[in-house]
Amino acid sequence: MMNLDDVSPLITLARTTTPFGEITIFRNRETGAVAYCHGDHYQSEADPAGISLAAYVHALHALVVQTQAHEVLMIGCAGGTLATMLAATGQAVTVVDIDPEAIRLARQYFALPPGVECHASEGQVFLERSPHQFDAIVVDAFAGDSVPANLRSPVFFRLARERLVPGGCLFFNMFVAHDLDADADRVAALMAEAGFTVRLLDSPGRTERNVIVMGGAVTGLTSPGILLRPTISADDIVTELAQMRFRSARRRAARADEPASKG
Repeated sequence: MMNLDDVSPLITLARTTTPFGEITIFRNRETGAVAYCHGDHYQSEADPAGISLAAYVHALHALVVQTQAHEVLMIGCAGGTLATMLAATGQAVTVVDIDPEAIRLARQYFALPPGVECHASEGQVFLERSPHQFDAIVVDAFAGDSVPANLRSPVFFRLARERLVPGGCLFFNMFVAHDLDADADRVAALMAEAGFTVRLLDSPGRTERNVIVMGGAVTGLTSPGILLRPTISADDIVTELAQMRFRSARRRAARADEPASKG
């Protein structure tokens, strides 16, 4: 019998089951890219140096750098590519993930630097217990293709605002299915209710895409470009970044307190 690893371009480097699901780490034998898969969902992909191959991660990186933030909190780790990139451009990064195994795998396979401070904790609990204020907070935490409900609640957004310095920024990664999917606009409405000035960075017309909802001192931010060029797929990332557009929250979105749906 032939092992699938013998015929597939993907080599399985690690597979582990945690209380939060199964994590598999793959490497592409042709390109050297490393991927982090949680259940059926790919959550990170990077070149051998840990530089992301996802355009939205490069967008987040460039936006945070534009704010001139020094101390950055990231809620959600997976492969930790954004943390690796921020550390490379001089930011002091704290990573929080509910699954300690994610942090271990990010360090082992994705070049997450030892200088990045990591905590195994649920994101909201960490903010509740730590009085520290950050220049920027990035939320990129998923259960499947959705952000956990407590991390997109009015309570969480008020707490996040308290944990930001004056002039600080909150960046929130969302996944939407298509242009009529209002989930990102619901999150934007909740952030606005918590007192944030809100903008969205979106790629209209694309299906199954990431949308960055940002709040705080974000009105002066300009279109993000690539700051750290990966050794794989860099031109594709540049093309995707050029397709991203800032927009306001859509008024036609359903009320913020209505349940989100995909369809």
